[in-house]
Amino acid sequence: MSKIEEIKIPDIGDFDAVEVIEIAVSVGDSVEPEDTLITVESDKASMDIPSPNAGEIKEIKVNIGDKVSEGTPIISLLISEEGVKKDNQVSKETEEIEKKETPKVKKQTENKAAPPPPPKTPESSQLVGQSNSAKSHASPSVRRFARELGVDLGLVYGTGPKKRILKEDVKAFTKSIMSGEKLANKGAFSTLEIPPVDFSKFGEIEQKPLTRIRRIAGQTLHRNWITIPHVTQFDEADITELEEFRKSKLESAKKEGVKLTLVTFLIKAVVVALQKFPEFNSSIEPSGENLIIKKYFHVGVAVNTKNGLLVPVLKDADKKGLFDIATEIIELSNKAREGKISPKDLQGGCFTISSLGGIGGLHFTPIINAPEVAILGVSRAAMKPVYENGTFEPRLILPFALSYDHRVVDGVAGAQFTQFLSTILTDIRHILL
Repeated sequence: MSKIEEIKIPDIGDFDAVEVIEIAVSVGDSVEPEDTLITVESDKASMDIPSPNAGEIKEIKVNIGDKVSEGTPIISLLISEEGVKKDNQVSKETEEIEKKETPKVKKQTENKAAPPPPPKTPESSQLVGQSNSAKSHASPSVRRFARELGVDLGLVYGTGPKKRILKEDVKAFTKSIMSGEKLANKGAFSTLEIPPVDFSKFGEIEQKPLTRIRRIAGQTLHRNWITIPHVTQFDEADITELEEFRKSKLESAKKEGVKLTLVTFLIKAVVVALQKFPEFNSSIEPSGENLIIKKYFHVGVAVNTKNGLLVPVLKDADKKGLFDIATEIIELSNKAREGKISPKDLQGGCFTISSLGGIGGLHFTPIINAPEVAILGVSRAAMKPVYENGTFEPRLILPFALSYDHRVVDGVAGAQFTQFLSTILTDIRHILL
């Protein structure tokens, strides 16, 4: 027996009245769980709305350009008999879990058992600017209860089966916050709070709200700065020949519709360095006991937008040529600046490059983009006299800085990485070795 299910917009965090910019299915299409149904866009980013079940599309209830919010019907889905059985089984499990929540707590109290552990908070973040609330494992009634209390389920640790969040978990989290506990990660430490100041008594002021991306990015950067022991290694590279080679390829790139920038070569050089020094292509396990070495090479490139800093990720950079990398960088950067970047474009990074070469400056210390363990900061290249063979020659020198997590990388490895990177940039032919 099959049934028709009405698919609605799920909890999408703080977004409201977002625009439908793409419909990924048609009537009659078959979909699997997590297949994209539609894509919506806010003034900050775009996101895919997935199908919760497998089935056949019977009706599409929205059009491109429509404004939708949580609870808006978007699709009628015909679920197969197997899917109905699975859905009913999940519903029964949910009811049984929620019925048992209160008796379990009461029984523990009567037996004077040890109280449950205090609510835990996330130990890492993959994405700047997105709440984990929508991905949290919780029933509709618990989600409603959390919304009434103003609790972000992305910050609540579930104690139910398969880490399902129960009402008791939401209550415990709320109680801990009201008692003055701070949200912190392992390794964080308490600092004195900055006392409030009434700046208006000193002169005229203007209050300008921070964008949501800037607020969350600021929290993430602060967390990364105080929880990761940063060391920054400074170095420079002679890119005279590299720049000549880049300019020699501009005409070919133009015919292909490609803008060939220095960042393209930096990505290729970084991949070669990561292959030689795999500890820089790793992450620390949340337990702190293991190091996860990644066998793939996804490189993030920091992009400045009107709403704040975003880091789109170029996937499998080791498998792409210069023109392919250059094209994808432009596409990702444009999507970020236009607010059309999707969450999947911001995830999975192994190493980040932050370039201020187009603006200027000599040196800066970039903050590591956790859970990565290193980041490269590049400044503007400048012509300098270099003493070679008894005479001074004008050479194009590129200053750069590598910040790394000292728990994973020691000073010797940091210096070896920057020296090797300098060698590659000085003679780009090393990429072929």
